[in-house]
Amino acid sequence: MTDFLVAHFNLIRGLHIISVIAWIAGMLILPRLFVYHMRAEAGSDMDALFKHAEERTLRIIINPAMFLALGFGLLLILADSQIRGWDFLLKPWMLTKLATLMFLFAWHGLLSKARRRFAAGTNTRSEKYWRMTNELPFVATIIIVLSVTTKFLDQLG
Repeated sequence: MTDFLVAHFNLIRGLHIISVIAWIAGMLILPRLFVYHMRAEAGSDMDALFKHAEERTLRIIINPAMFLALGFGLLLILADSQIRGWDFLLKPWMLTKLATLMFLFAWHGLLSKARRRFAAGTNTRSEKYWRMTNELPFVATIIIVLSVTTKFLDQLG
C-alpha cells in the first residue's frame, strides 16, 4: 500500500490540492450567501431560495470536499512518512499547517451550525459579522500554503 502511495505521490497531492480548493471555495461562498440571506424577508421566496442554496453549498460542495481533502491529506502523510520518516510531523511548518487546519475544521463546524440556524430562522449573527469573517478561510489558506511551500518556519530555528 505505501509503495503505491509513494509511486503516486504527485497524483495524490494534486487531488488533495483540488479538494482543498473546493473546500475553501465553499467556505468563502457560504458566508456571502448568509450576508445576502439576511436581506430576505422571513418566509419569502428569497428566504426559501437562500436556505436551499446554503444547504446545497454545504452538503454538495463543502462537506464532500473537506472529507476528500482530509482523506488525500492522510494518504500524503502516509506516503511522506515512507519518504522522510515520521519526524516531519513535528517540523514547525507542519505544526503550523496542522494548527491552521484545526481552525478550518472549527470554522467549517461554525458555518454548519450557522446554516442550521438560518434554516430554522434563528440566526443570531449580524450581516457585519458575516462580512468581516468571510475571508478567514482564505487567510488560513495563505498561511498553510506558505508554510508548506516555503518551510519558512524551519528557516527561523
